[in-house]
Amino acid sequence: MKKFKYLVTDTKDLLWGLNVDTVGYEENLPGEDYPTHGHADGFYFNVAKGRILQEYQMLYVKEGGGAFKSHSVGEVELRSGDIFLLFPDEWHSYRPNDNTGWKCYWLGFKGRNMDDRVNAGFLSPEHPIYHVGYSSEIIRMLDMALHVADEEAIHSQQVLAGITNYLIGLMYSLESSNQLQQNFVHTDIVNRARQMIRETLEDGTTIQEIAVRLGMSYSNFRKIFKEFTGFSPSMYQQDLKLQRAKDLLATTDMTIKEIAYQLNFESPDYFSSKFRLKTGLKPSEFRGNER
Repeated sequence: MKKFKYLVTDTKDLLWGLNVDTVGYEENLPGEDYPTHGHADGFYFNVAKGRILQEYQMLYVKEGGGAFKSHSVGEVELRSGDIFLLFPDEWHSYRPNDNTGWKCYWLGFKGRNMDDRVNAGFLSPEHPIYHVGYSSEIIRMLDMALHVADEEAIHSQQVLAGITNYLIGLMYSLESSNQLQQNFVHTDIVNRARQMIRETLEDGTTIQEIAVRLGMSYSNFRKIFKEFTGFSPSMYQQDLKLQRAKDLLATTDMTIKEIAYQLNFESPDYFSSKFRLKTGLKPSEFRGNER
């Protein structure tokens, strides 16, 4: 079973930031020839030779399994519930497993929305596989994309762009959530650490001491904390101190020097420079504005 649609876009569609040119779904039986025939020029490929596209594609393995390889990652196994991304100008090849076959959806698209995400490091040819698992929501949205493409009503490109953007965000979120669940011990450590940092803002406790209390080396603690929060623990602590400083400036008559030392900054000048870097204002200016 297969159903797919190739779409034509005009110049105005390209200004939307993302446009879709192919949507499809295939069910490949174990041992069946792959790729199946009937695809447009430029999309059919020889598995052994691979290919290079001038667009992005997202493929979701609903059932079964297979293999994927690219210039950046070599060959990796594909499992049921995996999404894999194809990138412009990146050599790649993929196929279903001979023993299981697969059921697979795909979307092909391009535009500056995706280019911006790649340039910002959210998506990368070095990380093309997303282990999102079985998702009824992903399947629902891909079926909707097939329906919209088939109808090809007025402004269908804008609807398909919205579906694609939603799927990319959902893919990104689901894999992150799955990773967090798989690393429950690390999640617990980070949550405990954040609570400890909040509770010790004004008593001089260092990040190194918190790592010791958690039974970890500082380097390992820092690595895990940054991986889960996006911040180093020291930067997280400093941001909380600056937030606390805002409260003290707005609600008390403590001097800037008193606030700096209460929050264990090295000196009032150091506190003022960090505060200005964070807020764009000197502590005195911030207090004046608040009052």
